[in-house]
Amino acid sequence: MLTRAQHLFDEATRVTAGDSRWQGQTSDDYWAFVGPFGGATAATLLRALIEHPERSGDPLSLTVNYCAPIAQGAFDLDVRLVKANRSSQHWCVELTQGGGEVATLATGVFAERRPSWSHQPAEFPKAPPFEQILPYPRIKASWANQYDFRFVEGYPDFSGAKSDALPASTFSKLWIADRVPRKIDMLSLMSMSDAFFARVFHTKRELMPFGTVSLTTYFHTDADDLAREDISRVLAVADAKIFHKSYGDQNGELWSPNGRLLATTTQIAYFKA
Repeated sequence: MLTRAQHLFDEATRVTAGDSRWQGQTSDDYWAFVGPFGGATAATLLRALIEHPERSGDPLSLTVNYCAPIAQGAFDLDVRLVKANRSSQHWCVELTQGGGEVATLATGVFAERRPSWSHQPAEFPKAPPFEQILPYPRIKASWANQYDFRFVEGYPDFSGAKSDALPASTFSKLWIADRVPRKIDMLSLMSMSDAFFARVFHTKRELMPFGTVSLTTYFHTDADDLAREDISRVLAVADAKIFHKSYGDQNGELWSPNGRLLATTTQIAYFKA
């Protein structure tokens, strides 16, 4: 059982196996403005899959659809192995509250990664070292204060000040680490893939009603490779391509300081502006 002496992220994503359903609990430490931080929710679902006794292989992808608001408190997880073959497994996870109403629906793919030809056409983004950049100040959302954000490009300006430069750039480049250092693993990669501030906040330079609708993260490393990286931070880049009729996209990359692409992510989100 986890204790307060362990990292807050591990407490926030803790799951308990039951007879037919697993259980979890929202965390005040990873709370957003009106609900739990989506990255922590996604990591909780991934933890349930990783810890499932029938799981084989490492995460290859996880898609999370946020169907309804998650209330503060306990929730149930219905974890099902949908299909398995020699090299991959396909899983489904439903997060329910209030007598069975589905609040979050996820599908995950696990795979046995075997030695093969490797090639990384993507180039590592240039950036000053983490230690040379000042941390972003704390904000009202508690989840964001669990991370140490150090912006290289696209420093957030949410003042709403009028400017001829609006709409501003949607691009961000930043280092992300847990404020209390924690070694990067698959769970933290999953959570950090949703830790970018909303692209619409950047381009409008103001906060507004916003929520992720669907998030997919692809993992380009396995647990053993990631352990060998032995890192506590990632270099992250994010951008957007379109905002139209209340919805906008986001695409992102998470890099090891050693120059390895660890994960890519894309999402569609609602906004009101």
